[in-house]
Amino acid sequence: MIDELPELQTVILIDAMEDESGRIRSLNSLMAQASDLFEIPPTDPEDMSLLHFTSGTTGMPKGVVHVHKAIYMHWMSGKYVLDMHPGDIYWCTADPGWVTGTSYGIIAPWLHGITNIVDEAEFDAKRWYEILQNEKVTIWYTAPTAIRRLMRLELDPLREYDLANLRLVHSVGEPLNPEAVVWGVEKLGLPIHDNWWQTETGGIMIANFASQPIQPGSMGLPLLGIEAAIVNHDSNSGVFEMAKTGQKGELAIRSGWPSMFRGYLHEEERYKKSFFNEWYLTGDLAYQDQYGYFWFIGRSDDIIKTSGHMVGPFEVESTLMEHPAVAEAGVIGKPDPVAGEVVKAFIAVKAGFKPNEELRRELIGFGRQKLGAAVAPKEIEFQSDLPKTRSGKIMRRLLKAREMGLPEGDISTLEH
Repeated sequence: MIDELPELQTVILIDAMEDESGRIRSLNSLMAQASDLFEIPPTDPEDMSLLHFTSGTTGMPKGVVHVHKAIYMHWMSGKYVLDMHPGDIYWCTADPGWVTGTSYGIIAPWLHGITNIVDEAEFDAKRWYEILQNEKVTIWYTAPTAIRRLMRLELDPLREYDLANLRLVHSVGEPLNPEAVVWGVEKLGLPIHDNWWQTETGGIMIANFASQPIQPGSMGLPLLGIEAAIVNHDSNSGVFEMAKTGQKGELAIRSGWPSMFRGYLHEEERYKKSFFNEWYLTGDLAYQDQYGYFWFIGRSDDIIKTSGHMVGPFEVESTLMEHPAVAEAGVIGKPDPVAGEVVKAFIAVKAGFKPNEELRRELIGFGRQKLGAAVAPKEIEFQSDLPKTRSGKIMRRLLKAREMGLPEGDISTLEH
């Protein structure tokens, strides 16, 4: 078999005491020959340090290259966003294999020298609350998916658990619905601070800081040294214009921050297309309000074009979650010969509610009342759970593919 793999240089056997051949080696034998001393090779700030893959919500995951210099951003955001101080006990619930779990579940707390909790098991609300209580967690960094799961439960955590040590809750992964911020105040006694960044940015770029008022539903304000803007551009004509306050466009970050990605693995042209002059184009549509806060609309790939309107799924999902029966919502555009697309929502209901025709009609009416007939969902389908990536993002492209009977594409990052 090994002779059929000429490019394979070495196979290491962990249970063999001796080498079988020059290519099949024994780990025990190699370790016996190894020196007890190891000198760390010198590295440059621009040397490759991390290779992270995107979550795959819009297509095949991309390999994103980061360098050693990225830790400057991890330290700064740990200090100014996550407010890490000596003596803090910190818990980031993200899987260490994902960019959040590495950057803020390992590197940032390590740089600040604080106690760090790592929990490898699957989500379980009782165990999570027990960790917060028993480990006396002071800073909790989690994801909207986890928060929505907790919101589905009929329990009062402050009555059942001692969360007196908890002083700051942050969320990342996808936009945090305004209702979750309110739930945090009501059920945890603390607002939940959303922040925005991408695998490509390598660190938090925009955040609702502990020191500033939260705008529920917003991404927040840029970090020190980060210049963010809303732009409208056309690569064919070369047009690149800064949007005005309140005007929708693509979120762009001026390049040069320490944790900016240095490439897509084996995709140099794709990397180049991510920039216009000195600006990194994020692919996220947003707007900036008069106070400087940024508001997420949706991924450019997810925007729904219906009867002349441009609809961001997040706006519709957040509105539906205001209804007391809705635990989670995923929204797509469904092709329609007249409207171009119609808005369809997939709904997971909270405990105590039955997903029936009566509730479907009630939710359609609720959406029209809140959003208007043009933007509100025309169709609603109930599901027990929505498909998500292992990093917690709703896979709208998978919902759409299944709705239309199309190939599902790459699902290597699908949560099981």
